Amino acid sequence: MKLLVTGGAGYVGSVCTAHLLAAGHTVTVLDDLSTGHADAVPEGAELVKGDLAEASDELLADGFDGVLHFAARSLVGESVAHPERYWTGNVVATLRLLEAIRRHGTPRLVFSSTAATYGQPEQVPIREDAPTLPTNPYGASKLAIDHMISSYAAAHGLAAVSLRYFNVAGAHGRFGERHAVETHLIPLVLQVAAGKREAVQIYGDDWPTPDGTCVRDYIHVDDLAAAHLLALEKAAAGAHAVYNLGSGAGFSVREVIDACRTVTGHPIPAVAAPRREGDPAVLIASSDAAMAELGWRPERTEITTIVGDAWRFTQEHSAS
Repeated sequence: MKLLVTGGAGYVGSVCTAHLLAAGHTVTVLDDLSTGHADAVPEGAELVKGDLAEASDELLADGFDGVLHFAARSLVGESVAHPERYWTGNVVATLRLLEAIRRHGTPRLVFSSTAATYGQPEQVPIREDAPTLPTNPYGASKLAIDHMISSYAAAHGLAAVSLRYFNVAGAHGRFGERHAVETHLIPLVLQVAAGKREAVQIYGDDWPTPDGTCVRDYIHVDDLAAAHLLALEKAAAGAHAVYNLGSGAGFSVREVIDACRTVTGHPIPAVAAPRREGDPAVLIASSDAAMAELGWRPERTEITTIVGDAWRFTQEHSAS
């Protein structure tokens, strides 16, 4: 298939692009490089530098079989301080993309959504029928996009799938996580092991969990990319399916830090800090529907495997 990947110069988008190319697809990447990296676009994909809202119409006019949409602002704190950036950069830009898809008859869309659409869950693991009550503009913007996609699928026959997940980690060869502003636990811990920060903070050690620290669901970026390819194949005209993705188990902050210590051989000092407002104690996604309907199976679920791949990327990137 001839595919457009928005945000394909970013972490998840670049890995998914690599998987698409390996599967024999023709890929064009659209990215403004505000947070992505040109050298992260896999060889064999065409990179078009441009703004999603402005460039998608002209690109899709050339005729594409589908779009995989990763481009987004994704910092929770920034979304609270500057919600206008999220309503414009996520919602308005995606509306322009959907209009280009409708105008040029692009038949398929796979949207990289987020489990932040659920907010504070009433039950875990979180199923797709859980209430969607996002607690910040980032999650709210992604939920608004899901609503838009549903309406376009119903009205215009678009075949669409949204994938919701929490914490993606790991690496795929030379493609890995390198954000200018890093907020994710595993890369932050590995920065300590790499000598780039003195210690990692643990936000609350008195949570109602076995070791007192928050428990989160981690999914390997390769497993996540595999789910996107399956969603592309399974998307049905006129329908918008939503699937949650996770590794099937949660790991506490202390367990993640211990895994990083084991993998790196570094003591990795950890410092207790106050809880962050709005943090739930446990967030784990149920992947039952994705397994049953997409045939998806996560294969890299061990936390040491996830950390090991991320550590190899960290070391190689630091040396380059």
